[in-house]
Amino acid sequence: MKKILATIVVLGLSLTVTAQSEKYTEAMTANLALYDSAKTADDFLSVSAAFERIANTEKTQWLPYYYASLAHVMYGMAKRAADENDAIADKAEQILQKAESLQKDNSEIVLVRSLITTLHMLASPMQRYMEYSPQIEALIEKSKQLDPDNPRPYYIHAMNLRNVPEQFGGGCGVAKPLTEESIKKFGSFKPASGLHPNWGLKSAKVLLASCQ
Repeated sequence: MKKILATIVVLGLSLTVTAQSEKYTEAMTANLALYDSAKTADDFLSVSAAFERIANTEKTQWLPYYYASLAHVMYGMAKRAADENDAIADKAEQILQKAESLQKDNSEIVLVRSLITTLHMLASPMQRYMEYSPQIEALIEKSKQLDPDNPRPYYIHAMNLRNVPEQFGGGCGVAKPLTEESIKKFGSFKPASGLHPNWGLKSAKVLLASCQ
């Protein structure tokens, strides 16, 4: 009788864990679709809040915190309100720190931190470029080192250089080879799961087309 009861308890716990896992996967998948279709600042803000709700419910999963932070950065980029950049970037950093506490030395997390630093710089580009540019570059290089197969740091590096005037070492001449490298890496990149980061290829192709 005790064995039967123990079996029932174990089965019940297993079914509960499976149901929770399925609920998490469904919620993440739905929000990833919303992130992919987001176009406006409000879209990205809504997606960020949705991922943060999932993260705060799960508490032990780094991916929802990661996506919440990434979407919040994209909200700042799309909003284009320089006077709000620092506050938006600070919020994205607070969320990212929670992801980092669950997943140390992660290429994707480090890359988002480079985007957060970029958002800070864009609050006042002329005054902050010399201070923040080396930090951004160092974070991108660290992201590459942590995962040499990750195509996203190559794409972000290329995008950053594309937006720098040629007289300051930027432009298509230096951005194009990096973009081509990122697209090549996208061709062989395999995310760890359907929920892991797999964004950037479409944007990399657009970037490459702009440099043809």
